[in-house]
Amino acid sequence: MAGDLLADIQAYCQSAGIAESTFGRQAINDGKLCARLRGGKSVTLATAEKVRKFIAGNETREPATTDRETVPAASPDENATSVSAVPDRPFRFYDNRQKYLAFVNTCNEKWKIAERATRELTHLRPNPPALRLFDAGMGDGTVLSNVMRALHQRYPTLPFYVVGKEISLEDIRLSLEKLPDRFVEHPASVVVFTNLHYSEAPWLRPKDVNKAAALNWQLVELDGTSAYEYGQHLGSIDDFLVDAWQTTASPKTGNPLYVRPSVMVIYRKDHKFLLDSVVPQPGQTVANYDLVVASQPWRARMNAEFKVKHVLSPLVQSLGPAGRLLAVQSFGRDPGLEIIREIWPDENPFTVNRHQLLKALKDKLGHAANDFNFNAYSDSKALIRYRMHTLPEEIATSIGTSTLFAAWNAAIYVAQIEDQKLDEAMSSRAHLDATARILHKHNGLWFNDESFVISRRSC
Repeated sequence: MAGDLLADIQAYCQSAGIAESTFGRQAINDGKLCARLRGGKSVTLATAEKVRKFIAGNETREPATTDRETVPAASPDENATSVSAVPDRPFRFYDNRQKYLAFVNTCNEKWKIAERATRELTHLRPNPPALRLFDAGMGDGTVLSNVMRALHQRYPTLPFYVVGKEISLEDIRLSLEKLPDRFVEHPASVVVFTNLHYSEAPWLRPKDVNKAAALNWQLVELDGTSAYEYGQHLGSIDDFLVDAWQTTASPKTGNPLYVRPSVMVIYRKDHKFLLDSVVPQPGQTVANYDLVVASQPWRARMNAEFKVKHVLSPLVQSLGPAGRLLAVQSFGRDPGLEIIREIWPDENPFTVNRHQLLKALKDKLGHAANDFNFNAYSDSKALIRYRMHTLPEEIATSIGTSTLFAAWNAAIYVAQIEDQKLDEAMSSRAHLDATARILHKHNGLWFNDESFVISRRSC
């Protein structure tokens, strides 16, 4: 079956003029589908049926006009269909998986955000039955796993209830790879992954009645006592992930939307009795989080009202007594933005600062704002500086081409420059020359994020 399916996919990709990884993302939100089939992996009958339905429903589509895979964007950590294959889809920057992976592997932003989040732990006042943490956009799980380590260091005996929202199948896989050692070091942990919207995820419940009825709720009870055994178990649930984390593109915004609302609850089987009051139940889940981490949960260019309505407002309402929300967004005023303005002098991607966001949130909450404290802090406390990794001699002497490309990629990723603007700018070496000048000027490349905290009053 796998061989026949792969042959059908290859024939379709050739006729449509798209890459196999693009097909995988379009059909079932799995860019590695063909690679897995070619490697001898099988798929479920349901997955094979979805692939063939996708092919049948798109055979009349005009072939692509280019052989280069173009992946537009919605958020830093989410996949989408190609512009060439879906020409009428609204273009959005952050679906470019290649830009994202290059950025997170060359810059230490996630480590710095995790470091900032750990400073909030001294303020937490957890209540039984568990300390409750919500990650509003996990990405590859780096921030979440590091915060969990810090939580164990401070609260080694408390049960943890951890929820991560993420719509990207690839990032769910990357996050799962970081979990086994967490369950070994802190066995009294319940970890939940979901693809629900920000207004739904904290409560693990879709707002729409029909979607709530179709909620895909999966319990994963880990057998064994070692990280190896847990890793093997988590690696064996990939077929479920492929089915559960399918996405479709919003016809209005191009943002990826879940096809089926899904929740995956993971805990150690040998701690099931102890965690009975912590493990969530469908339709009966409360939020009351002690800490919410919202790291880059929106597109920078969206207005304050949008960010507040769709992200900040539901997240602050999910806080428990004395609960704290740490939000982080790009700030600018750094060498990265200097590179951008060398090419586009009037570019201004960071139009809404933390003060404007907090004002808009207070207006949205109305009288309920009296239940919260709003901490914008001074720049000296609010700003988080992170760097692109380079060796000292790379900047002191002649800068290598790979370093220049990495720096350019980081700058356009953070500033969210769309591909249409990039084509003209990259037709010559001007962008690399500008990047080299800025790297020499600052002896490297760094960026600024800004953070702010909203806390619910304890009484």
